[in-house]
Amino acid sequence: MKINKLYILGLFASILLSSCVDNINEDPNRPTSVPTTSLITSAEKSLVDNLRNESVSLRGSMLFVQYFAQNTYTTQSRYDIPFSYSDDYWKGLYKTLNNLEEVIKLNTDPVTKDVATANGAGRNATQIAISRVLKSYAFYALTDVFGNIPYESYGNKDTDFQALQHEPENITPVYASQEKIYTDILNELKAAGDTLIKYQAETTFGKSDIIYGGSNQKWAKFANSLRLRFSTRLKDKNQALYKEHFEDAQNKGVFTSNGDNAAFKYSVTSPNEAPLYRATVTANRKDFAISHVFADLLQGKNAVLPAVDPRLPIYALPAATRGTYFGLPYGLANDQAGKFAATGVSLPGSVVNAANYAEVLMEYAEVEFLISEYNGWSQSNYESGVRASLEKWGVSADNVTAYLASLPAANQKNVLTQKYIALYMQGLESWSEYRRTGYPDFLVKEGDIVFQGTIDGEEVTYRFEPLFGDGGIPSRLYYPTKEQNVNQANYQQALSAQGNDKIETKLWVFKN
Repeated sequence: MKINKLYILGLFASILLSSCVDNINEDPNRPTSVPTTSLITSAEKSLVDNLRNESVSLRGSMLFVQYFAQNTYTTQSRYDIPFSYSDDYWKGLYKTLNNLEEVIKLNTDPVTKDVATANGAGRNATQIAISRVLKSYAFYALTDVFGNIPYESYGNKDTDFQALQHEPENITPVYASQEKIYTDILNELKAAGDTLIKYQAETTFGKSDIIYGGSNQKWAKFANSLRLRFSTRLKDKNQALYKEHFEDAQNKGVFTSNGDNAAFKYSVTSPNEAPLYRATVTANRKDFAISHVFADLLQGKNAVLPAVDPRLPIYALPAATRGTYFGLPYGLANDQAGKFAATGVSLPGSVVNAANYAEVLMEYAEVEFLISEYNGWSQSNYESGVRASLEKWGVSADNVTAYLASLPAANQKNVLTQKYIALYMQGLESWSEYRRTGYPDFLVKEGDIVFQGTIDGEEVTYRFEPLFGDGGIPSRLYYPTKEQNVNQANYQQALSAQGNDKIETKLWVFKN
């Protein structure tokens, strides 16, 4: 897992958002000349690009939880996942982590720490704190996909944490366990959040911070809100740790409105458009449609939620030749999918498929659903979560009121179903929640009928037949092939601890 940080730093200028490129002096032989403001822009964009990329997101988690179905080349929805998807995702996120580690290094090295604060970049401590929050997110995005991974911590020098080591270069780091990773991520977020609260009236990175525009106060809320998410992962693993972090984070301040949402807004200018736009409009393809599972739910055709969801016209487009919404049957074979023209099914809505779409890392609605769960599936937090999601998507006040009045009472199934709807476009987190809870419990599994009807004058019945796995939704992705070759001993040790390198191997954090 060798990551060349000089190469990474040399690339940053080519991927910065056009609005943030401003007379940057790029010298790959002198990385300390790279401003931390430039590095943070690059790191944020790289994080979201990889998190929502076409392979692991659009052809991975967005299919696994059946928000999308494939119009063509349908093998990923049937769980035939190329190893190259893992290679690119792994490499991309570790490059992101190296950029963030460079920000920390520049703010701790006595030779560079004073320069790092120049031109309004903010104090060393808060630059480090924000980098720790983003590193925690990147490591979550890796461990929830693969399981045990090479991990690094700012505040914990555990000998199992060997990633990002460059002096000397460590190309064979050990794989840390998910138990250690999750415990440390919570501690990293706590420490970072405490620092940002201390300096909450100040700003860090300024406009170079695309997510929050430099607001330390909002970064602190983000850190603590993530503690709600990640401590809930450990609810059935370590009840004491769950309660400790959940209550402390709430007391220190979490999201309280949609104004707190953590989102990275893309640009209408090439090459900085949003991932879905690049995969469809830029590529001139229509590979992804709204699945029949999700479309039926939003249209009130699922008994779990017999009400039309006002987010439907935002999430999806009516099928062009039908004038109404029609979800593409999920997981069809290629020849079957060819029977459904792109004009005859609902494609992603224009809001989510915009060039300048704001990809969400976490939002207020999720916080309310997490608090509802903590409070025994409380009705008030459940309703607040639904309201927050509706308002975020611009649903009118009258429709918000009507939809809330139609909701079934709060319980585990209903709260988690609404959470699933709210997490649309956040495929990784929705997939993780499914693996943690088993909800929504109506997703298609092997042998289920996905379509019955007349096609070309013939009565047909299509069933879901996955190509790999155990018949259920994948539990993980394969480790990258390069790791199997370059870091074989530690790769084998990870398999010994975790289980075979198969998509059906359950990860520790999701085992009941």
